[in-house]
Amino acid sequence: MKYSKIFATPVLLAVLTLPLQSKEAKSDDGWIQLFNGKDLSGWTANENKDSCKVKDGKIVLFGPRSHLFYTGKVNGGSFKDFELKLEIMTMKGSNSGVYFHTKYQEKGWPNTGYEAQVNNTHGDPKKTGGLYAVKDNFKAPAKDGEWFDYHIIVKGKSIELKVDGKSITKYTEPADLKRPSRQLDKGTFCLQAHDPKSKVFYRSIKVKPGKG
Repeated sequence: MKYSKIFATPVLLAVLTLPLQSKEAKSDDGWIQLFNGKDLSGWTANENKDSCKVKDGKIVLFGPRSHLFYTGKVNGGSFKDFELKLEIMTMKGSNSGVYFHTKYQEKGWPNTGYEAQVNNTHGDPKKTGGLYAVKDNFKAPAKDGEWFDYHIIVKGKSIELKVDGKSITKYTEPADLKRPSRQLDKGTFCLQAHDPKSKVFYRSIKVKPGKG
């Protein structure tokens, strides 16, 4: 039996030779992407909206102070126990931060929740991997101009911050803590555009909500 010439076309050959997708190629169970890589759907910037843009599949935070809050539908936009993974790249002298257990506000520095610091060479001595003004880290675990993985884990009263798989900060709230402005509760996430000289890139942003 002779095969039809159609089987020799490059398009069909390409389809026939595509490898079967394995389970490993899919996202890990439970992880949900919060950034679609195209636009800021599900995110809301406050005071200086032009400081928060998407370019070439990345969130670019660059300009006067602004904060970009997650206001999408995942988990009702509120998280208590969770794991959050981000891919981040700072430039020389840049400063930013990832807030959690916070809430949207029209202007100013977020007044609720914790901030996981993002700063490798900015003049502020508090560096990436620390809980800002709560349990600071003073030695940058990553370099400017290179992508690094930031992993934030909150379970019960415990917080852990990892950079490129290495645990940098572990913190457990005291049982008798009374610090409403910086205390675990529940809330959303927020990315910080710190100042006009700070340029920071975010790409993959995914969350695994906990049971709490």
